[in-house]
Amino acid sequence: MPAGTLYRGREGMWSWVAHRVTGVLIFFFLFVHVLDTALVRVSPEAYDDTIAVYKTPIVAFMEYGLVAAVLFHALNGLRVVAVDFWNKGARYQKQMLWAVMGLWGLLMAGAAYPVLGHAFRELFGS
Repeated sequence: MPAGTLYRGREGMWSWVAHRVTGVLIFFFLFVHVLDTALVRVSPEAYDDTIAVYKTPIVAFMEYGLVAAVLFHALNGLRVVAVDFWNKGARYQKQMLWAVMGLWGLLMAGAAYPVLGHAFRELFGS
């Protein structure tokens, strides 16, 4: 690592960055969700057009990304709470991060078919 940099590249730094990035992504999703839901009062036809766009395969992959962000943010948030409030949390933060990543990967694999099944049927047929 270059001298004088704050970046250390360890697990704690990566989880810190990922937690903030997923939080911002979730915030922007909620902002867009409120706007598109409010669209129904302004123009029901525009709302229907928006919902039709949401049924496309590219949006299904974006939904899978949203699931990934929410799931990581939630699991890592529980890890952060454990690090903050458990007296041995700081000592085991690296192991807890790997546990979070393992559980996240397992849950993401389980979410693949329910979230992406429609997109794959749309792209490749039944």
